[in-house]
Amino acid sequence: MSVAFVFPGQGSQAVGMGKSLAANFAAARQVFEEVDTALDSKLSAVIFEGPADTLTLTENAQPALMAVSLATFRVLEKEAGLKLEGDAQFVAGHSLGEYSALAAAGAFTVADAARLLRTRGQAMQKAVPVGAGAMAALIGLEFDAASAIAADAAQGEVCQAANDNGAGQVVVSGNKAAVERAVEIAKTRGAKRAMLLPVSAPFHCALMQPAADVMADALAKVTLKPPSVPVVANVLAKPVREPTEIVRALVAQVTGTVRWRESVGYMAGAGVTNFYEVGAGKVLSGLIKRLADGASASAIGSPEDIASFKAGRNT
Repeated sequence: MSVAFVFPGQGSQAVGMGKSLAANFAAARQVFEEVDTALDSKLSAVIFEGPADTLTLTENAQPALMAVSLATFRVLEKEAGLKLEGDAQFVAGHSLGEYSALAAAGAFTVADAARLLRTRGQAMQKAVPVGAGAMAALIGLEFDAASAIAADAAQGEVCQAANDNGAGQVVVSGNKAAVERAVEIAKTRGAKRAMLLPVSAPFHCALMQPAADVMADALAKVTLKPPSVPVVANVLAKPVREPTEIVRALVAQVTGTVRWRESVGYMAGAGVTNFYEVGAGKVLSGLIKRLADGASASAIGSPEDIASFKAGRNT
């Protein structure tokens, strides 16, 4: 059995996530305390109690999702005896989840991950004035068709494929008018659905270059270690282990496409048969079930999930 652990991205957040873990496990509480200390704020209170609109702010949602993922992961290590090196072939994460994957693999500390994601969230929000950008989901189209639609819709503005989630789900991002044109074009080219998404900024497109510059500076100030297992990078859809290569991939990720379909394909092609989504929600495990024929995918985010994972290791 070959295993990969994957970590969710923005959109999976929900008020109350991780609360039962913190109530039941000291290892989880310690992670939330580390994040609160690193950010000099009680982010854990927002995670557990809300309000939802505060949690959803990009600068909060990004470190919050990482905190829940790492709290879950630390409990797996403590309670289920998980040792990433030896137990897993790869780790990967969707967008901000790549930071969670890197922290789980020891490339940088939870505190550094929290500070980087706070900076990343703020920089991505500031890169484009509110209302100037947009993102849209094109459902029922393969990546090449969606990319062609984005190119045709650009008309001198920015419009590009931001997320290749697979299973006929591609997200485009860019200037608002261009993305709106992409939605209309997609409806004439066989999309089952094409709709604008309720996001606060056009992530993963060229408009995010100011944020990429901020992250290049921020990452230059952080000490990275080689991860204990290879991390499959979003923009490369292949593993990275060397710190300078990791930094390049994280900077490129801000403006580049999240190549999730290809990343899952790489891991499955390398023999991974069991995927575990660690943290909030079940978005990635749902996608993986449609992307990797014959592979199992399950989400771990509650004390019950931890117990089930532990029982499975002991059989």
